[in-house]
Amino acid sequence: MGSNGTFLDNEEAPTYAPSIPVPNVQELMRMDPLQVPQRYVREVEDRTKDTDTSYLSSVIPVIDLSLLVMGNNEELTKLDLACLEWGFFQVVNHGVAKQVSQKMKDAAAEFFELSLEEKNKYAMPSDDIQGYGHAYVVSEDQILDWSDALILLVHPSHYRKLKFWPNSPKGLQEIIEEYSNAIRKVATELFQSFSLIMEMDKEALLGLHKQLVQAYRVNYYPPCSKPDQIKHNNEWVPVNPIPDALVVNVGDVFEIWSNGKYKSVEHRAVANYNKARISYASFLFPHDEVEIGPLSHMVDSKTKQQLFKKVRYGEYLRSSMNKKMEGKAHTHMAKIEV
Repeated sequence: MGSNGTFLDNEEAPTYAPSIPVPNVQELMRMDPLQVPQRYVREVEDRTKDTDTSYLSSVIPVIDLSLLVMGNNEELTKLDLACLEWGFFQVVNHGVAKQVSQKMKDAAAEFFELSLEEKNKYAMPSDDIQGYGHAYVVSEDQILDWSDALILLVHPSHYRKLKFWPNSPKGLQEIIEEYSNAIRKVATELFQSFSLIMEMDKEALLGLHKQLVQAYRVNYYPPCSKPDQIKHNNEWVPVNPIPDALVVNVGDVFEIWSNGKYKSVEHRAVANYNKARISYASFLFPHDEVEIGPLSHMVDSKTKQQLFKKVRYGEYLRSSMNKKMEGKAHTHMAKIEV
């Protein structure tokens, strides 16, 4: 760490949670398309209820980033409400070129069509989450996700472990780079707006990250069952994505910094019934050494009740991974028991 509080370019790339090896889901499906092994079947109480919440799909917040960038107060108010009531929203007019997104989607789909032998050249090691495979498997009894994934750290560039960056299909590395740069620009602009709704200077949240870290993840789901859902008021809500929109989930760090005012949301990506599905996610988070806790001005001046204690982000992240990021259970490590 430099004397000015920044982190050095020669800093070693971090490793994350270890994971137990499990079968490749795409191969399981190829060998027996009609069989879903019991280990991938969720408990009844963890499945979606029969309650019809589809009507809520039409009221999921939609934020226009071009208006936020211009400092539009009405759009900032919409963002504040979206973070307060949902912890989830879709972003339009975000500036990520359609051809950049499409190239990434096409190349990622082509990667998953490669032979298992070829994909396994980039296999995830047992002590980390970068590479191709199945992350966050912490016990032999754990219910598994019906998906395979490619996970890469993309920023800062010295965190990249290039042995896990696929050479096939041709150009995939450059495409991931281009797409990730565009997403990071969107994230930076959103962080500036988050700072404003939290009544801070617009660069404040970026500064609190010390070093913005970005990961890229693409998930392959063989055919299985129902569509995307998020949890709202303890009910799963189906999400109908707007074409070319970006879906944004408020993260745990934002919830902790806001002292619980803005809630990170449970979400679940599930497979289609009769065709494979691929999802793409970017994660942006602070440096491992950053201490996260409620910002003083977000603690109620009357009650002085602080909902979360201060924790080192690296410890928090690895704890959540070791709990398999199941629901909201991992936030308890930072909560203050009242």
